[in-house]
Amino acid sequence: MGENQQPTPFHSPQMRVSHDEREAVVERLNTAAAEGRLDFSELEVRLDLALNAKTYADLAPLTADLPQEGPVEPLVLKGGMNGATRTGRWRVPAQITVYGGMGSVKLDFTQTECRLPEIAIEAHGQTGGVTIVIPDGWVADTSEMDQGLGGFRDKTTSERLPGTPKIRLTGNGGTGGVVIRHPNSWDRRMQRRKQER
Repeated sequence: MGENQQPTPFHSPQMRVSHDEREAVVERLNTAAAEGRLDFSELEVRLDLALNAKTYADLAPLTADLPQEGPVEPLVLKGGMNGATRTGRWRVPAQITVYGGMGSVKLDFTQTECRLPEIAIEAHGQTGGVTIVIPDGWVADTSEMDQGLGGFRDKTTSERLPGTPKIRLTGNGGTGGVVIRHPNSWDRRMQRRKQER
């Protein structure tokens, strides 16, 4: 059974479920809560039931009232003349292509909830450049990144927390450059300000 899918109807209700199948339902419940479909108390009850489920009959009702969640389409982000940003809470696909254009692009993962094991990002700095901000505890493999004229800077650490994705970054710095880093003091200050509103 693929990731993020509910138990399929042709399974016998009495058939035993695997760890992966329980985890897929847990992930779907967490996503539903992040989308505002479940409140915290309901999420807690359902998570407990999912983690202790033994059969498909135990699991199926936990996501029956939630929409089916398909895989997230690859994302292409272009800076164009005015620039582009992707910040806040957004669904992270496994593949992202970013073009800095004239105006630059900022890709900020700090408020996303992502359980993918790996995210492939192809970044082209072009004239405006590309900035990628990943949470503390995420790591990046940048060994296949081309400096270009604008250069490439990797300011991330190599300490990976369990359950976090690895960013596999490829592409070219172009004339604007590409930077991948963890949140700086300005990012943290702006995030605190948004949370206080």
